[in-house]
Amino acid sequence: MAIQIKTLDQLKVMRRAGLVVAQIHIAIREAIKPGMTTDALDVIAAAVIKRGGATSNFLNYHGFPATICVSINDEIVHGIPGPKIINDGDIVSVDCGAIVDGWHGDAAFSIGVGTISAEDQKLMDVCEESMWHGIAAGKNGAKLSDIGYAIEQYTNSQGKYGILQEYGGHGIGTEMHQEPHVLNFGKAGNGPQIVPGFALAIEPMITRGSARTKVLADDWTVVSADKSRGAHFEHTYCIAPDGKPFVLTSIDGGRADLARFKVEISDLL
Repeated sequence: MAIQIKTLDQLKVMRRAGLVVAQIHIAIREAIKPGMTTDALDVIAAAVIKRGGATSNFLNYHGFPATICVSINDEIVHGIPGPKIINDGDIVSVDCGAIVDGWHGDAAFSIGVGTISAEDQKLMDVCEESMWHGIAAGKNGAKLSDIGYAIEQYTNSQGKYGILQEYGGHGIGTEMHQEPHVLNFGKAGNGPQIVPGFALAIEPMITRGSARTKVLADDWTVVSADKSRGAHFEHTYCIAPDGKPFVLTSIDGGRADLARFKVEISDLL
């Protein structure tokens, strides 16, 4: 399947979806605390989606039963919300999306609840910063694999972390998951050239131990094989028609974070 190239008007609708996702993140960050259940977070997300005039792209996706994925500690991705209690010291990863007028947004974050160990905080910081390295590398004219190369190089420079191999980023537009698949590792200079109209979800997933994973009996929840804790960050970004990037799921379009890489964002969105 070919990579979907978006017009400026289509990217503007994706920005509306991205802002709904950003509001979900804000609401969950503000609400999360020890003693909450994971399905309480799902209720919050569903309310934000409804208030934003959007629909959920996770609910009923291949049978997924909730609005968001909530993964705790050694659960890396695709955890199903339910009665599980969030405890002090947990790493909680939240992945969610929204659809506006047929166009998708998708983003994820990890957060420490209560008192977090220095090692767990660094895990999350490294994962988040690796995502920004990947987005900064995915500029107009770059090759797709430059993104994964940047993520891997930064992650490995910070210590011994497992970078998940089976899961990665993806194209996004009229479907949540489109071509191309975006690896979080590999050599630079390979794959299709990144051009205006591309929209990609960049999402590194790392652990404090092995990169090996397994899927639990619910057929969704991905855990680290060695039970090491993990982190997951994701943003949807695009290359606008002026050749500059714009992070569709970030409140400021990625301006502050990409400025650290001397990357200017587009003013068209």
